[in-house]
Amino acid sequence: MSWIYRISRLPQPNKEGFYRVLIPPTLYQRFNVDPLTLRYGHEHMAVRFFCPAHDGTTFVEMKQPGAEDPIYSLQLSDTNDTSQINLDFVVVNDPGSVKFNIHIDPEGRDTLFGWASRNLAEERQALEAGLFPGQTRKGLRLTAETIYVLEFFCRIFDIKIIRLEALFYHNAVTYERHGFGYDTGYKEMQRMHELFQPNGKLYKRMDGSTPFRNREGARTVRGRSWAIHDGILSEVDDELLQGQWVSPRMYRMVGKPRGMITFPEAVY
Repeated sequence: MSWIYRISRLPQPNKEGFYRVLIPPTLYQRFNVDPLTLRYGHEHMAVRFFCPAHDGTTFVEMKQPGAEDPIYSLQLSDTNDTSQINLDFVVVNDPGSVKFNIHIDPEGRDTLFGWASRNLAEERQALEAGLFPGQTRKGLRLTAETIYVLEFFCRIFDIKIIRLEALFYHNAVTYERHGFGYDTGYKEMQRMHELFQPNGKLYKRMDGSTPFRNREGARTVRGRSWAIHDGILSEVDDELLQGQWVSPRMYRMVGKPRGMITFPEAVY
């Protein structure tokens, strides 16, 4: 029986006791949340756990009272192998930062992270504010701490491997720098790095034809990620890349980080 499914069958206090491990400790102090009661002061509950019995998925969220967006949200799900677990997504927002509505298009429809449709005006403002594709707000730079608490959770249950899908280019580069290896997409990531070098096919398309294709962006993770999000891969003829971004599938051996770097000395 898989671990999330097994834990979520426990009484609510017991399973919440396990799942609270998944919250980075920094958030308690930074946002004045009591780590025992999980409340702001004595009234407002700050943390929500969605972990119904007989379900192989769990969701943990920290949110300020009356806020539209969570500070922190993370979802895990079981795999067919009890020694592995999926990190479905993790989002960390700075609630004091400006929000950009890249998640909805001008008609109010969900953009599905920009893959179904795009809100170009909001994306351009997000770009100018230093955000990455898919971000509605600035983050809190807690990737390393989030991976630490996730590994701690895995050690409790002797889970050996954390798996995920890197939705954007910058996600893949970030995770590889935090010890994740590639199940799929490694050669493609290497090829993109090669083609973003001066005189490479992707470098030549960083011609300022759209706000997301600044020539200097070819040298940075953020610039490349925006250009890929903007469809630049469809404009180069390359047998390996096949004209589209395909999210790499990645993994981390718990306690045994890998070194599969595709963007050496990356500049963000």
